[in-house]
Amino acid sequence: MLEVLDLAASDARTTEDIFTGVSQSMPLGRVYGGQVLAQSMVAASRTVAEDRIGHSMHGYFLRPGDASQGITFSVDRIHDGRSFSTRRTQAYQGGVPIFSMIASFQDVDPGLEHQKPMPTDIPAPRELPAVEDTLTGLHPMSKRFYRDLPVDLRHVPSPIYVSVHGEHVPRQAVWMRARRPLPDDPALHRAALAYLSDLTIQESILRAHGVSWATPGLKVASLDHAMWWHRPGRVDDWLLYVQESPSARGGRGLAQGRIYAETGELLASVAQEITIRVPGVS
Repeated sequence: MLEVLDLAASDARTTEDIFTGVSQSMPLGRVYGGQVLAQSMVAASRTVAEDRIGHSMHGYFLRPGDASQGITFSVDRIHDGRSFSTRRTQAYQGGVPIFSMIASFQDVDPGLEHQKPMPTDIPAPRELPAVEDTLTGLHPMSKRFYRDLPVDLRHVPSPIYVSVHGEHVPRQAVWMRARRPLPDDPALHRAALAYLSDLTIQESILRAHGVSWATPGLKVASLDHAMWWHRPGRVDDWLLYVQESPSARGGRGLAQGRIYAETGELLASVAQEITIRVPGVS
């Protein structure tokens, strides 16, 4: 994860804000969406003052990326105001855009404050098995992929990779954290949180209909992704990702999520729409 978030800047002799990054290897050969989200935020943050922090992003996935290839990021400095800066990041492979994002950055200012409380009826992460310990019936190479993930995941009530246990409801929760300590850079932790935000957000839609990731012929693709950072936090500490889906229709589903620190602070909110095709469902 740290390797893919370490972007290289373009030649200093150019006037454009161009960055390049590598892609994480993926089983199906497609770029992981959370990776390009995080990389786009890193690229945009490189063009704003250090005291302005990213507080929101809205992005569209335009084409599937090739995980065997690097990605080029072009940043447009749309606006720099007294308190806010706006940036557009385009991610390219083979000369065509695969992802487009607009992000906003703000000076740290005092103001009104409240938050939706963290749920209190969810087991602690230490009481739950790691995702790699719950996988049965998967090919050994698939199991290895989950063991090698840079993120430790603990599902509530259980993962849906192979089958869906329990009620078929449009909600779930996931404890998550980076497996190893990360540097203290707050911008890195915000980008890493974007990386984590795409891992399981779609699952409340699937769980509602008893559809597991292993369903033959299932096709799921992210259409867009929006994220708002509310408070600083560390992704190498346990985080609770509370997820729900308010609607699915017409081959699309909407998922929403809230990410809390283990101590209860609401760190971020997330929304994503996906396209979903289930065999036998017209």
